[in-house]
Amino acid sequence: MEIAERTVRGGPGSGADAWTGFLAAPVRGGDIGVLVLAGSSGRIEDERCRLLAREGLTALSIRWFGGPGQPPGLCEVPLETFASAIRWLRTVGDARRIGVVGTSKGAEAALHLSAPRHGVDAVVAFSPASVSWANVGPGRDGRTRPQRSSWTWRGEPVPFVPYDDDWTAAEPDGGPVSVLGWYERSLRTFAARVPAAELPVGGAGTALVLVAGGDDLMWPSLRAARGLAARRTAAGLPVRLVTHDAAGHRVRVPGEGPAALSGRFRYGGSHAADAALGAAAWPHLLDALRGTGP
Repeated sequence: MEIAERTVRGGPGSGADAWTGFLAAPVRGGDIGVLVLAGSSGRIEDERCRLLAREGLTALSIRWFGGPGQPPGLCEVPLETFASAIRWLRTVGDARRIGVVGTSKGAEAALHLSAPRHGVDAVVAFSPASVSWANVGPGRDGRTRPQRSSWTWRGEPVPFVPYDDDWTAAEPDGGPVSVLGWYERSLRTFAARVPAAELPVGGAGTALVLVAGGDDLMWPSLRAARGLAARRTAAGLPVRLVTHDAAGHRVRVPGEGPAALSGRFRYGGSHAADAALGAAAWPHLLDALRGTGP
């Protein structure tokens, strides 16, 4: 399918920060809009947008921190910024149906957007968390401490789980580390804060697809996905959980190349397993976004 690409801008206003994004859409138009959110890298997911556009969807990925007028780190990011992008897809992109596809911290945001007030029709969460976590990087004051929420809504911090600063990595200094143990320990240390920080799982009008690997060494995404699915099922709502025991944190969908090696973190998985999980999830992702799934 022939697609067109362009840079778009939105916000500020109504609590949202200004944002810049990449839009890919079928040349003949498409009435399904998808907001695509990266994780803590903060990058714009242009490759994934192109893949979705070739499936007939209008895909927008935005920079939501680290840009002009935004927090320099993933700290107290207004959820209104994502709501602004959703409004853009509805009004300028002329979408009748809206989905959000997020990875890692982007999945955390995507799950917040599953709350009924945002009017999102489908959420696909790759390597999700089950709670809102503390900030990753500095806030507008340039400081990383004290720990603060990753998100705000209507100017108020969203309840969050802090990090246990007494944790230390098991790997020798100087090499890539797994921080899975840090997240697991923090959930135990601050267990009393978990219930208030639990992420939404959407209402009856929102399809939900959760994708997680059993070898995720970044954070406990499979445990989180199973918890989210259980809460969704307990509410009497359908959910699709797609897993692969050998896949890691960075799931790759069909058409995406292997993730680049990191000198800082161990993400787990392998190129083959990460791609296999993405391939298994892809048809369910498309069904949810199009509204053609169960």
